[in-house]
Amino acid sequence: MSGSESLAPWACRSAESRGRLFAEGESASRTCFQRDRDRIIHSAAFRRLEYKTQVFVNHEGDFFRTRLTHSLEVSQIARSICRTLSLNEDLAEALALAHDLGHPPFGHAGEDALKEMMAPYGGFDHNAQSLRVITRLEQRYAEFDGLNLTWETLEGVVKHNGPLIGASSGHPEGACPPLPKAIADYVAVHDLELSTYAAAEAQVTALADDIAYNNHDIDDGLRAGLFAIGDLDAVPFVAARFREVVERYPGITPSRLIHEAVRRLIGLMVDDLTGETRRRIAALAPGCANDIRRHRHPVAAFTSEMQRNDRALKDFLFENMYRHYRLNRMTSKARRLVRDLFRLFVDEPGCLPTEWRGRAGRPGGVETARAVADYVAGMTDRFAADEHRRLFDVQSRAS
Repeated sequence: MSGSESLAPWACRSAESRGRLFAEGESASRTCFQRDRDRIIHSAAFRRLEYKTQVFVNHEGDFFRTRLTHSLEVSQIARSICRTLSLNEDLAEALALAHDLGHPPFGHAGEDALKEMMAPYGGFDHNAQSLRVITRLEQRYAEFDGLNLTWETLEGVVKHNGPLIGASSGHPEGACPPLPKAIADYVAVHDLELSTYAAAEAQVTALADDIAYNNHDIDDGLRAGLFAIGDLDAVPFVAARFREVVERYPGITPSRLIHEAVRRLIGLMVDDLTGETRRRIAALAPGCANDIRRHRHPVAAFTSEMQRNDRALKDFLFENMYRHYRLNRMTSKARRLVRDLFRLFVDEPGCLPTEWRGRAGRPGGVETARAVADYVAGMTDRFAADEHRRLFDVQSRAS
């Protein structure tokens, strides 16, 4: 549903895009948002998502979600919701496929380690890193760095969780946290209007991310044995879906039970989001996409009841999955590994590969730390582990 005749008045239209930082001719066969999606898919950063994990380290099992499979699942959910709401599916798909490009290896553990290491050098933020990847680090085209994506896609990557500055950001007047440097540097040359909300497509994609992440962590957590189906009684909304399936299909195998219950949970959350978003849009009566952006509240949202259900599920997963001793051991190793790599490369930039050495400055300097963060953040789980072995195991070959 990318044709303008099928879109709601408040949807983003490719023909009305604010364009790209570097002017390019239009494609005869694809809209600008379809080209954004295709450029993301063909990027090196997107390919690496296959070997970057959400929660489990890559070698823990090949049936757990990776950043790649998660991004595809978010894309499917976001497209379905946008189709129902007559929003631009192609823009939502591009945003879903790009939203995790800045994540370092080893999931949250890797990000926590890079945040710690980069604290003296301007910090690290995965959303800002995603922007850095698509505007600078991808080097595929002769005329510009990055992917030269449309303004609407860049806006959605940066603001999908809401405004970053101003009254609508949720921070008291004058108390907004400092912008990540990558974002501040970019908006100095290409204004993404950080005080407003992103378009409806980006808002939908952000909640599709929540839906996919939480429900698929139930699936992965159960299959990994981190908690049992009976433990989900602590989350009545979730437990009720499992009971429904058992009552309708007595004797169903555990594997089918998990899949069927998770499928129903996703469906209920999608329906809730769709209904509440329709209600909010009807109350606002926007005439165009900019009316959505300028509104003081998001238009894409769960009902208050579903927000409570979502919070209860997040709390359960935090206590029973993310803090499980098996994950604690795994993430502890991952954090140490990332810290080791960062410290070594910052102190001894001569150990960086030739391409990255050219981007670094003096040992211990800010320029070097930024180059090292870019290098480490781009690693897959497997490559980071191999690089650590090459550098710290005296019996390992250097390359």
